[in-house]
Amino acid sequence: MSYNDTFKKWLLDPRIDADSRTELAQIASDSNEIKMRFGKELEFGTAGMRGTIGVGTNKMNIYTVKRATQGLADFIKTKGEKAMQRGVVISYDTRLKSDVFAMAAAETLAANNITSHVFDDVHPVPMLSYAVRQLKAFAGIMITASHNPKEYNGYKVYGEDGAQMNPDDTDVVVSFINRISDYLGPVKPNSLQTGKYIKTVPSKIDKKYYKELKKLALSPKAVKTHGKKLKLVYTPVHGSGYVPVTTILKKIGINATAVKEQTKKDTEFSTVAVPNPEYKETLAMGIDLAQKIGATVVFGTDPDSDRLGVAVKNKEGGFEALSGNQVGILLLDYILTRLSEDGALPANAAVVKSFVSTSMAKAICAKYNVKLFEVPVGFKFIGEKIKIWENTHEYTFVFGFEESCGYLRGTHARDKDAVVASMLTAEMVCYYATKNKTVFDRLQEIYDTYGYVLDSNISIPFTGLNAMEDMNLVVNSLKEKPAAKFDIYKVSTVRDYSRNVKIDIETGAESEIEKSFPLTNCIYYELENGSFICVRPSGTEPKLKIYFSVKANNKATAETALAKMQAAAKKLINAKPKAE
Repeated sequence: MSYNDTFKKWLLDPRIDADSRTELAQIASDSNEIKMRFGKELEFGTAGMRGTIGVGTNKMNIYTVKRATQGLADFIKTKGEKAMQRGVVISYDTRLKSDVFAMAAAETLAANNITSHVFDDVHPVPMLSYAVRQLKAFAGIMITASHNPKEYNGYKVYGEDGAQMNPDDTDVVVSFINRISDYLGPVKPNSLQTGKYIKTVPSKIDKKYYKELKKLALSPKAVKTHGKKLKLVYTPVHGSGYVPVTTILKKIGINATAVKEQTKKDTEFSTVAVPNPEYKETLAMGIDLAQKIGATVVFGTDPDSDRLGVAVKNKEGGFEALSGNQVGILLLDYILTRLSEDGALPANAAVVKSFVSTSMAKAICAKYNVKLFEVPVGFKFIGEKIKIWENTHEYTFVFGFEESCGYLRGTHARDKDAVVASMLTAEMVCYYATKNKTVFDRLQEIYDTYGYVLDSNISIPFTGLNAMEDMNLVVNSLKEKPAAKFDIYKVSTVRDYSRNVKIDIETGAESEIEKSFPLTNCIYYELENGSFICVRPSGTEPKLKIYFSVKANNKATAETALAKMQAAAKKLINAKPKAE
């Protein structure tokens, strides 16, 4: 069936709701829009689904949500009656139609006699992850598009361990989804099924979550001394973090000043261009408020509150937005320092980071004799390490992070947790205040100790129906003849993560990167000066991401080198083909 035929079928089907029919009628004469909406199906990958909101097989809507949930339901039913009774925890953020999609998922499960535990209001990713574990549910669903623009929404599936569903189970779910050709077909539950199978997550789960986080605090004495004096500004950027972040800060003795205009649950995210706390522009209102009240630090979380952005005062008195890598090494340094000072650092302590995150972590871990593990991009791989060590006891997880502002201390959740990260960063400010220094001061000390590293990344957007295929084609073409240098910076080794091999540029010899390393379409260039460049397609949006980690004697030298590397990388990418 052609995409035009599918469009007409949806438009004329009596089961489609009136609003969706009206939306389709408005594009009836726009062949390009029809192709974009019906020319393919919204892909369900290892991180679930994510796309722009609208009607069509390639959009986020109640029909694509119900179809995905029916596939999940079919998978759960193969696991037996007990799995059906354990059910699925469902949470959602403040995005457009997040609550509608959450209820559509719950109703689909109920129609299959599967229990759902639905939060009664917006809750962030880490609290969903925690609730799955506490309620001993079989799975979890989070309705969110994380930090993407307002036009997006998404659907993430979690396993019983509270981490995003593992690739093997995801493949099975996808196979069930792909068997469903009728998007408008999943039946609605009757009143008995609705009453029996759709339940509300108990409020005690929230209370237990905050208790777990308080156990992870490292500097209660410093907070007692400086917490009340600390001036901290926080913005939830219209997202789900407002209640949990301000609650945990208050519980440890810190009162944050919230950006009032951005505490509103605004589906338009009207005060920012993009609700991504990685960008200084997103923290602009918080920084303005901080300057007015004399605050020294600004926090910002994204809509599902799994990412934390931080801005701190520098020596000139202005605010500097820290990168995810900088916050990551500050928290890593702080956590290992405090655990070591208190004699609480486990002998088998382990840290996990994505392989595109800063190389500085290696030196910091080495100082404390802590094992550092690298995993592919995606916090589920960090969660997977936690699960393995929970069973084997070979290592004790102490911290995990990704350069995209994602951090986790503790094993209460198995995904990024901006709530616990906010707590730790706030008390870190207090800890350094006891030593008459700022967090910015400590960052400079880290550079002085371990050497200067400048980490940066750029995103190249792709458009059109074949955007994801185009990105992967570019990465595939980079493997055919690996680049030997970027400007004046020579490549020593190329890692091809799609084959789990590394190639010595001088000899051409190949060897395994790491035993049983998860395969991912990514090319990674190790440079002779200790820097790296990595190219990978985003798994959640049509963007090709290029990561740079530049080692140098100082900031100025690093910035010059970065500019040259970026120009060379862009030239290389632009020379690669795209799909017809």
